[in-house]
Amino acid sequence: MPDFLNVSTSLTGRRWVGPAAEADRLAQAMAQGCDLPLPLCHALVGRGVAAGEMASFLAPTLRDLLPDPLSLRDMEVAAERVMRAVERRERIAIFADYDVDGGSSAALLLVWLRQMGLRATLYIPDRIEEGYGPNTPAMERLARDHDLILCVDCGTLSHEPIAAAKGADVVVLDHHLGGETLPNAVAVVNPNRQDESGDLAHLCAAAVVFLLLVEMNRRLREAGKRGPDLMSMLDLVALATVADVAPLIGVNRALVRTGLQVMAKRQRAGVVALADVAGLDVPPTAYHLGYLLGPRVNAGGRIGKSDLGARLLATDDPHEAAALAEKLDHLNRERREIEARVRDAAMEQAEARGTEGPLAWAAGAGWHPGVVGIAAARMKEATNRPAVVIGVEDGIGKGSARSVPGIDLGAAIHRVAAEGLLLRGGGHKMAAGLTVEEGKIEAAMTRLSELLEKQGAGAGGPRDLRLDSVLMPGAATVDLIERIETAGPFGAAAPAPRFAFPDVMLHDVREVGQGHLKISFGDGFGARIDGIAFGAMDGPMGSALARHGGARFHLAGKLDLNIWKGRRSVQLRLDDAAPAG
Repeated sequence: MPDFLNVSTSLTGRRWVGPAAEADRLAQAMAQGCDLPLPLCHALVGRGVAAGEMASFLAPTLRDLLPDPLSLRDMEVAAERVMRAVERRERIAIFADYDVDGGSSAALLLVWLRQMGLRATLYIPDRIEEGYGPNTPAMERLARDHDLILCVDCGTLSHEPIAAAKGADVVVLDHHLGGETLPNAVAVVNPNRQDESGDLAHLCAAAVVFLLLVEMNRRLREAGKRGPDLMSMLDLVALATVADVAPLIGVNRALVRTGLQVMAKRQRAGVVALADVAGLDVPPTAYHLGYLLGPRVNAGGRIGKSDLGARLLATDDPHEAAALAEKLDHLNRERREIEARVRDAAMEQAEARGTEGPLAWAAGAGWHPGVVGIAAARMKEATNRPAVVIGVEDGIGKGSARSVPGIDLGAAIHRVAAEGLLLRGGGHKMAAGLTVEEGKIEAAMTRLSELLEKQGAGAGGPRDLRLDSVLMPGAATVDLIERIETAGPFGAAAPAPRFAFPDVMLHDVREVGQGHLKISFGDGFGARIDGIAFGAMDGPMGSALARHGGARFHLAGKLDLNIWKGRRSVQLRLDDAAPAG
């Protein structure tokens, strides 16, 4: 495929790739036949939406897309056991993972049970002291004081800890890749069990929990009782789905879209407090969940007290919510500083090793285990490769991995663990974790690289930037953005359309905040657009645009709706640029 706009090497070193001729033809036909803006049609075609599917795709509903909860194995047994616990007023504990998905899953259960008149015990392990998932001492303690333990966003591979929960029943509600055998729990509800069809493999744990609650409410209705309002809880499902980088396909699109509408009503104390400390004063989008709210919820589990996020999301006390949100915001600022040091060191090491292969990775002594996941995500974005970052302490490495679309990283890491090169490892397609002896890191990464290469990792251009179409500044209007947003929500497996603005003039370029670049550009015919490039001053694009000297450029990025003091305007989130000459 030829270079788009003849850009073979942009200011960030990437080759621009535009739509194929056939995709362009289909978009033109859709625009003419369906009376839709051409840029929107380019986005739809790029996502594989045919003209006949267009109407339902633009208006996804839970009525049409929500699966029958009982289609998941063990769901009926799980619902029966939880319902019995509710009816008998049993003592219930919730053991959750320390990330957004785990916290949201726990909050869903805590809120639902509270509205049913039960107060459950929340237990979230310390990331450093206990690590991921159920551990034997914690499960033994919980079993002594509880009749039922619900493990959410964890537990599928926890055979020994679950077996240690003597005297209590355990129900697992998870989505991480399962092994050949399941733990001895009353029920293991997981769309990624090996004996599942895989049709719902894209669900996060909070969505699995939501399906359990749907089934619970159905049973209550059959008994002539009214259950809690589940629609009001979809803001938690949306937050978890986006923050856990679950693909925004199928029912996930409806869950997130509806959840964003719920969140915009500002009815959950914890989410309101979180939005306020994050400075979010506009209706939330998936972008806000992933980059403003999610990192703050995660901050407690990364470098602070692991249960802060879940407590924030579950509380109905505005004063408690405000205090927790302030604490998480402070921890998030601290997390950024720690992350920056680890990220820079990891990237330097990975680049020295070479990033042209199927895997980019780095390992370092003393790297905080709470930020290696974020560092891996940044490395993945910079190299367009699956990435692993490992922090080593006392001879043991604890790492996080992030993948690119089309590469099942969780399965590969599970295979390396099964072969004995890792002490433990697992996850899902886009994200995974691992624990490894320091002396086996090199061998484990070599083997992981081999497995990823067989899946096709590294086969494409490492720096290709895919663009949906060309757009002129005068055509980038508020109305167009609103029309494009109907194709959302955008996120994992459904990226927001990226447009190229060819041969534009820069009118205003200045640094703002901490290394961000603010620009204003136009085509010379009166239309002007503002743009923002986050972190650009740390790379070659920022310095090149800041010293443009009147030169013209091609710009590439995603359109945002900027709202300031009630005024709405178009803003370009700038991803890349290239000289137009």
